[in-house]
Amino acid sequence: MAAGNTEFREAPLLDWRAEFQDSTLEALYRRTMLAQDARQLVLALCAISGIFFIFSLADLALVGFNGEFLALLAIRAFVAMSCLSLALAVKLQPALVQQSLPVNLAYFVGISGLLLTIPLHPGTGGLHIATMVVACTTLYLLMPSRLPWILAWNAYLALGFAIALGYRPDISLAMLASGLLLLGFANLLGWVTLTRLNCLQRRQFALLIEERNINRQLQAEIDERRQLERQLRIMASTDHLTGIANRRHFFELAERELNRTKREETPLAICMVDIDLFKELNDHHGHAVGDLVLATIASCCASVLRDTDIIGRYGGEEFIIALPQADTATATRIAERLRRKVSGLSLPMLGDTPMLSVTVGISHVAEDEVTLDPAMLRADEALYEGKAQGRNRVVVADAPSSRAAIEA
Repeated sequence: MAAGNTEFREAPLLDWRAEFQDSTLEALYRRTMLAQDARQLVLALCAISGIFFIFSLADLALVGFNGEFLALLAIRAFVAMSCLSLALAVKLQPALVQQSLPVNLAYFVGISGLLLTIPLHPGTGGLHIATMVVACTTLYLLMPSRLPWILAWNAYLALGFAIALGYRPDISLAMLASGLLLLGFANLLGWVTLTRLNCLQRRQFALLIEERNINRQLQAEIDERRQLERQLRIMASTDHLTGIANRRHFFELAERELNRTKREETPLAICMVDIDLFKELNDHHGHAVGDLVLATIASCCASVLRDTDIIGRYGGEEFIIALPQADTATATRIAERLRRKVSGLSLPMLGDTPMLSVTVGISHVAEDEVTLDPAMLRADEALYEGKAQGRNRVVVADAPSSRAAIEA
């Protein structure tokens, strides 16, 4: 594993807010969690609005239908409608969940509404303390926001709670102190719980990012290895100078074609092609020009062949071609086309050197032959017969004792 990934895991990734120290990584995490946070906030706001409004029934039972009840009902209705409005806005535009203003507005409306019910509600001090503890816990567990804001709004809740209960004559100083201690304990518990949850989620996210990076690296290595394997296969089967099949690969393909020919009882022609006077050209112009001539003629030969034909470099300046399903007339026509095209080549670096030419010897694999060797031997003999006749020609060997020469 890369050193950077090791440091990424071992370094203190999170700050006191249980957020990534790397702002880019934190932004990526928050974008990833956007949909989940939006769903969580919508559900929390709907639950809070419903529960907060349902308490109107308890208010009615306690205070009766009077001015105080109507005031409590108005507060609860306003808080519920505000929560539902924000829930609808977040549902329509999830990005609002990670913006400070909308969420903090919900905090302000909810906490302020809860605090305003304390002077109007005739409930006992214990009931109000329990309500504040539940509200404190709700801020930590249900409302997705950053820890500093949660701490700030819990401080506002504790201060408002102390002021609201401080004016009630039925609340003793000891009960108020107990309530504040309970709020402090709830904040401590919520802080620890939220921090551990955030740490767990962010560390899982960091491990997921690391795993994806490793997978990408592995995939890149696999692709590179596959590319190398393809290159090695090409290098193992291709002549590096001419770009056509090398001798070993040619015979692999030709043997496969021979087997198919025997099964289907179709003709298979073998052509031996040799560049005329190549040694003199190489000695006069140098090996660099000789290599260029070899590559040019190999490309020229390949360009006139059919898709099913197989060409390879046999050695030196000699090429070998297998022509599947080619009778004598077809093989001769292809060889003649090849010879004429080579004769028409013009390479400026050759200067006054006579035109390039090739001599081609052709033979067919006999019905009783199970290897290419006899046909290659006859094609090679036809090739040398063409050399003896003056080069730049195609010579067909129909049988070991029969030759036909086609003059240029």
